[in-house]
Order: sequence, then C-alpha cells, then structure tokens
Amino acid sequence: MTTPVALTIAGSDSSGGAGIQADLKTFAALGVYGASAITALTAQNTKGVTGIHAVPADFVAAQIDAVFSDLGVGAVKIGMVAQAASIDAIAAALSRWMPRYVALDPVMVATSGDRLLASDAVDALRTKLMPLASVITPNLPEAAALLDEPVARSEAEIESQGRRLLALGCRAVLIKGGHGEGTESTDYLVDAESTVALAAPRLATQNTHGTGCSLSSAIAAGLAKGEDLERAVRNAKVWISAAIAAADRFSVGHGHGPIHHFHKFY
Repeated sequence: MTTPVALTIAGSDSSGGAGIQADLKTFAALGVYGASAITALTAQNTKGVTGIHAVPADFVAAQIDAVFSDLGVGAVKIGMVAQAASIDAIAAALSRWMPRYVALDPVMVATSGDRLLASDAVDALRTKLMPLASVITPNLPEAAALLDEPVARSEAEIESQGRRLLALGCRAVLIKGGHGEGTESTDYLVDAESTVALAAPRLATQNTHGTGCSLSSAIAAGLAKGEDLERAVRNAKVWISAAIAAADRFSVGHGHGPIHHFHKFY
C-alpha cells in the first residue's frame, strides 16, 4: 500500500493556526503524510503579524529538492512565498520535479490584515507560479488583486474574473466567497469547461485564522489521495466547514483564533 504524501511550501506561523502548521495539521487530519519546505518565519499570533524573516531562496529550493529526491509526493500546496526570489526558486524546483498536482493559495494578506507578500512579488506569482498550478484558490480580494481589478460583486463578475485568471495559465480557479455577504458562502470552481457553484452555510465565528491555508491544503490532500479536482474541492469544503463550526470549542488567543483541524478526533 502506498502512503499518500503531500508537500506544503509556505511560511511558518509561530502561533500554529495558519501557514505550515495549519497545512501539516490538515494533511494529518485527512490521512495524508505531510512534508514541508519553509519559505519564511513569521512572528505572529491571533492578533497579527509582528515580523517576517524570509528564508534564503536557495535554501527554499534545497528543502524542496530534499523532499522530492526521497518521498513520493502526490500533490504540492503552495502558500506564503514571501519574496520574488523565492518564487523563482520554487518555480525552478517544480519544473525540475514536475509534480502531478499543484494547489496554489495566493496568500497576500493575513486574516488580521497584515501584508504577507511584497508588492514586487505579485507579478512573479502571476507569471511564474500560476502557470504551474492545477488549481489556484484566491478569495475575492486576492482574485481582484491578481487582475488589478475591483472586487467582484456578482456571480457573473466572479465567473468573469475566474476566466481571466485561467487565461494566466492555471488549469482551474476556486474563487472563495468567504468575503462575500449573505447567509451562504459560495465558492466558484472555474475550469476550461465549466463553472461549478459550491455553497455552504456562512458560520458565525471570529475564529477563522488559517481557513484559507487549510482549505488549499485539504484540496491538495484529496489530490494526493487520488481524488479528481472537483471531488477534492467538495470534500475539502465539507471538512473546512466542520473545522470552522468546531472552532469555538477552542479558547486560543485573543484575536482571530484558529479553526479546529482535529474536530473529528476531540
């Protein structure tokens, strides 16, 4: 029996709720062995980010090469990339190893509002990493930022932005509706053939730290287990909704607390 393996390439969250820590918790919760390549150390907690220390790009590449040269990686999740030099190194490494699936979460801003990606790196993300992605998972503000457009307000505008993001080279786009309004949070999965609307009840909690990281990791976990993209996205949404619904079982920190990755277990 082959053990499904997923690799996360992302930043570390010292408070454990987002980034590498959330990704590894997600992989574990979903029965996938997790490996990691750390792009940046952050000093952060549930209230905000107080410092970012970028890992040198050549060492980011060394971590990726070490993992791929030994482990049978079924899927890659890319989160916080921090700087343009890291993006170049990640793109080169992925081109060397050619993983079957890459889920790219274009992390630009933390839940607290703190900026996590240098503005000069956004274009590198757009031109070098997006063409390597099986799916990208921007929220509404991130989708708008990638296109230099206003935030989409309607389903038609969201689908239109999804199509323009596809034109940048990725194979599919999941635009997340968590920043929208109404009783339901609807995500839109857009690929060359179709647009699928995936609705879930909007849950009332301020404990949403790490939601975006964890959703993209859950999709990568599904892909690593052999699910097709739509099934992986649907299963990830069910799991993330339950993790958010269980978040208030925790009392962690004084700001946006973490979701409950292990809600099935305790």
